[in-house]
Amino acid sequence: MEIIAEIGQNHNGSIILAKELIHAAKENGADVAKFQIYNAKKLFTKKNNIWYKSNLESELSKDEIIELYEECKRVKIEFMASVFSPELVNITEAIKMKRYKIASRSIFDKKLINRIFKTKKPIIFSLGMWNKNHFPYERNRRLKYLFCVSKYPTPKSLITFDNYTFKKYDGFSDHTIGIEKAKESIKLGAKILEKHFT
Repeated sequence: MEIIAEIGQNHNGSIILAKELIHAAKENGADVAKFQIYNAKKLFTKKNNIWYKSNLESELSKDEIIELYEECKRVKIEFMASVFSPELVNITEAIKMKRYKIASRSIFDKKLINRIFKTKKPIIFSLGMWNKNHFPYERNRRLKYLFCVSKYPTPKSLITFDNYTFKKYDGFSDHTIGIEKAKESIKLGAKILEKHFT
């Protein structure tokens, strides 16, 4: 069982807070501290976006990414990130990030996914926005898939598992408040749990 603590952009642009969240993830048993790496002006629209200022403030620079990677290394927790544009993969390759996470919103971004495929590293996909019955790529030891509902936060009533869910999926990306659904997914056989913990 592997636990990914999703910090995302909830450090609000504060490296001090980001480091505190890395430590909290480690102290509470997570295997991975996960961030989001993006060019905010390219990724987010300004129109009708009440979070736009926060999106801009939460963008990590190359130096900040390196600093957070080094902090993870120091406290012995894996640094992972969802990267949102192909050119930013150069940064995560420079720090030798071990594997990649494809966020639900990036599942149809062929240029990004092809760039990450070129690294030949393991990839975890969230399928919250995938609307087809088959997986986007062949499931194998290098490619893992997470059950996900893309609402923030997700009402617990929208999360329904059955005994087959974690025979099909490798794990669960949990956007609900609390740990009830996370515990249920583990009980039903999820091998990976990504939890938005803040």
